[in-house]
Amino acid sequence: MLLTEMGFKWDKPLNTASWVSLGLFIVASATLKETLQDWLGILYLTGILAYINREPDFKPIKSLVQAFYPYVLICFFSLLLELLFPDFHRKWEDLIGMGALAGFVYFFAAWVNFNKGQKALESERQKRLVEEEQRRIIEAHKSELEVLVAQRTAELTNQKEELLQTVEELKATQAQLIQQEKLASLGELTAGIAHEIQNPLNFVNNFAEVSAELLEELEEELRKGDIEEAVAIAGDVRQNLQKIGHHGKRADSIVKGMLQHSRVSNGQKELTDINSLADEYLRLSYHGLRAKDKTFNAGLVTDFASDLEKLEVVPQDLGRVLLNLFNNAFYSVQQKQKTSEPGFKPQVTVSTKRIGDEVEIRVKDNGSGIPENIRHKILQPFFTTKPTGQGTGLGLSLSHDIIAKGHGGTLAIETKEGQFAEFIIRIPSKKEKEVLI
Repeated sequence: MLLTEMGFKWDKPLNTASWVSLGLFIVASATLKETLQDWLGILYLTGILAYINREPDFKPIKSLVQAFYPYVLICFFSLLLELLFPDFHRKWEDLIGMGALAGFVYFFAAWVNFNKGQKALESERQKRLVEEEQRRIIEAHKSELEVLVAQRTAELTNQKEELLQTVEELKATQAQLIQQEKLASLGELTAGIAHEIQNPLNFVNNFAEVSAELLEELEEELRKGDIEEAVAIAGDVRQNLQKIGHHGKRADSIVKGMLQHSRVSNGQKELTDINSLADEYLRLSYHGLRAKDKTFNAGLVTDFASDLEKLEVVPQDLGRVLLNLFNNAFYSVQQKQKTSEPGFKPQVTVSTKRIGDEVEIRVKDNGSGIPENIRHKILQPFFTTKPTGQGTGLGLSLSHDIIAKGHGGTLAIETKEGQFAEFIIRIPSKKEKEVLI
């Protein structure tokens, strides 16, 4: 049908649109020869236009139908002139025909524009449909993503809780291993203390017995009236008592050192004699190893700076560091002695000195040294070169933390595989100002 071909779409039944299209087509294309037919055609066309204008279902094409009005009016005016003024009509018939043609051309142009507008509307409608479809897809994807994000968030939350639980377990395990390391060093220390404390106690017992015998002699000389001999014996007793006091203090310092090492550090720094601390733990470590292996002997070389003032440190923590370094040094020379040629003499050297605003402590052994390929790992937690069950791998790591974090110092290593290993501790310290009295 004509209107259908022009791109119109109707909600009404097709026959209504067909009649309208047929009427417009017949009137526009037919050559009306007879006057009655012309008037019937104009009336029919006018009726169709009135019907279209009245019906709301034709609202979308009213603008197009209205473009047909000029052609209808010209045709009606032509018929009216032909009826009332035939001579005038014949004179101007060509001009009136051109007006009718212009009206029809106007309608055709309106149809072209209308068709373009319909296409634009259809394009806009398609665009809106595409946008709506895209929005629908986006909303669907958004919903899916929200579900996936919620699931992933729940998974990450569970993983986080599991990781937190694992971290807590690792912290507990680390605390147990640290305590085990402390107990292991305490065990080494206990064996050394048992040997070290035995010497002053033997002196105390021996001098006490000798002093008791001298007192008996003193009583006898006093009864005899030999004052000069009694005074001499009293002098001997005094010297013995001084020796008893000296060795008693020695035993007391060993016991205090043991208590300091075994108790939990409070992190409080104290003025400490570094030379005495190093010498004390060197001998305790050595005798602790000898308590396990009576055949082991090593040379102990000390080079302590005589003018080294007391240093503010945490004595329990620094003692643990020194004990760990001494134990490692003796272990190294002991292992090398087992595999080396006869004539090898194990030796551990300890030295102290001041370098500028730092106090340096060096612990050197002539053992097997540290291989270059593991040197960078030696301070890592849980790394050990000892056989399974003989080391936790925390000794050097804890020592590094105590020196670096607890005292603001450094722990360095110099070594040559098969020849020596030397650990160098440097702790910053300002020289004490002399007070003039």
